Amino acid sequence: MMKFSKIKDYAMVGGIGVAVAFAMYGCEDSNTKDSSILQNAQKNGAFVIIEEQQDGSYKILEEYPSDTTRVLLKTLDGQERMLSDEEISQLIAQEERKIDAGTSELTNPNSGGLGLGGAILASAAGAILGSYIGNKLFNNPNFQANAQRNYKSPQAYERSKNSFSNKSTSSSGLKSTSGRSGFFGNNSSSSGRAGGSSVMGG
Repeated sequence: MMKFSKIKDYAMVGGIGVAVAFAMYGCEDSNTKDSSILQNAQKNGAFVIIEEQQDGSYKILEEYPSDTTRVLLKTLDGQERMLSDEEISQLIAQEERKIDAGTSELTNPNSGGLGLGGAILASAAGAILGSYIGNKLFNNPNFQANAQRNYKSPQAYERSKNSFSNKSTSSSGLKSTSGRSGFFGNNSSSSGRAGGSSVMGG
């Protein structure tokens, strides 16, 4: 198991800006019990650790609120590496095509396990980087029903929910004063901090 200090070191690495996807897709109200993960990841960013499984599928090992969004992959041979912006963009695009074709494990009630792109979209990082997919995924009943099994363990799922819920509570006083709720209240200024990233282009 990774030491927490090592995780924090990874989380501090610069990465994809939070503003990348939000010019394309707004936050929607959600009554699901996982809405805090999606909404707060969208606003704050997320550091996600995805682990390869013995059967070749991928599960979310841990995820935490972060100033930037990064995805760390742990493979079966014990290697750990940060996925590049280009890799993440390609994986999400591939998974989107599967969603459109009805072949994605994310929306299949009898899924045998997620591919890497599916695991990214199932994570808090997917709430940011895949938010432009919108109703294709996040409002799909099978995706909602399968949410917990996309994590390595029920405990990892609960830790994720709690960490993003706590982030929401602690940052409640930092909302925009423009009178507009959510990310778009600061969109014009935040977009400049995204560093011109084209991860979600096209």
